[in-house]
Amino acid sequence: MKKKIVMGIYEILKSAHSGWRYLVIILLLVAFISALMGYVGKKPYTEGNRKLNVFTLISSHIQLLLGLAIYFMHDWYKGDSSVAIQRYWKMEHISMMLIAIVLITVGNARSKRGTTALAKHKTIAIFFGLALLLIVGAIFAMVKVDPSRHFFGM
Repeated sequence: MKKKIVMGIYEILKSAHSGWRYLVIILLLVAFISALMGYVGKKPYTEGNRKLNVFTLISSHIQLLLGLAIYFMHDWYKGDSSVAIQRYWKMEHISMMLIAIVLITVGNARSKRGTTALAKHKTIAIFFGLALLLIVGAIFAMVKVDPSRHFFGM
């Protein structure tokens, strides 16, 4: 009976993780574009910019927690590294996503220390842009390794 409860929780977490990614990607994309436009247009760094960046940070950390729960519940860390799909879930996915979340976290923290609006926008554009590229790259790698999945699917 305990096994059924754990699998139920696993499926709920997996669905939450799959759905939450859209929020993370949308917030990250909007924050990146906003920062890029703010930098190029030499616009002021507003409270709205700060809140958008914080919401992006929080959503990515929630996604990380959901992902880590799934990772350890499914025992992905025990996978055979010589099998491409197991290697992807065991090492590549988690590594790329951790680096992306570190970039988001560092970018948000460094932007707070920026002395000018341009410096803040530039910092967010660089760090969030790199994180976005890494996340999209990880999703493309997933599709390549597991043809049963697709870019927008769960």
